[in-house]
Amino acid sequence: MLELNRIYKDYPTPRGPLPILADVSLRLARGDAVAVMGPSGSGKSTLLYLLGALEPPTKGRVTLDGTDPFALRDRDLAAFRNQKIGFVFQDHGLLPQCSVLENVLTPTLVGPADQAGDGAVVARARALLDQVGLGDRLDHRPGELSGGERQRAALARALIRQPALLLCDEPTGNLDQTTADAVASLLLELHAAQKTMLVVVTHNAGLAGRFPARYELDNRTLVRQ
Repeated sequence: MLELNRIYKDYPTPRGPLPILADVSLRLARGDAVAVMGPSGSGKSTLLYLLGALEPPTKGRVTLDGTDPFALRDRDLAAFRNQKIGFVFQDHGLLPQCSVLENVLTPTLVGPADQAGDGAVVARARALLDQVGLGDRLDHRPGELSGGERQRAALARALIRQPALLLCDEPTGNLDQTTADAVASLLLELHAAQKTMLVVVTHNAGLAGRFPARYELDNRTLVRQ
């Protein structure tokens, strides 16, 4: 369960606090998928940072599976993010010097639970890459992949830890329409299979329209469409 309870977020400026989010509340259960839309500057990225435990709220409380991540020590917070949250960004963020398989295994390099060289973890990475259609590209570098293939690899990397929450920031923003539609379909298929909580932030009304729940950031708050 993900819960945002009356979240406010301000940023300090020389002229005083700049309000970005005001009285934002949201509750998601496992298997829920939502799209969040809004114009540039409406606070979509700030909301994503809060959901991803990257930035604390000014006021209010965030909990994921009963834990307030911002009450954790820095080391524990980093482990919490690594184990509980997967990220997919508009820019795939793959390491150019690493193979596709190595990129997918990157999140498993930290933490005591498993290691990138563990057979079960490697098998899971290979299975995920098969699911996203890259089973024959394991040893390729990101520069040898198309834009859609890089996003599919990034999606596999985000799911390697079996996160409770998957966050996507404009995951199809850099893709042509045909490729974007294919990546969106794959994202929703994997979400249905994995039973994660999925939040996608996007400008793309077509992508948002494929989600069962849609919200818009309007006047700094979250409104159900």
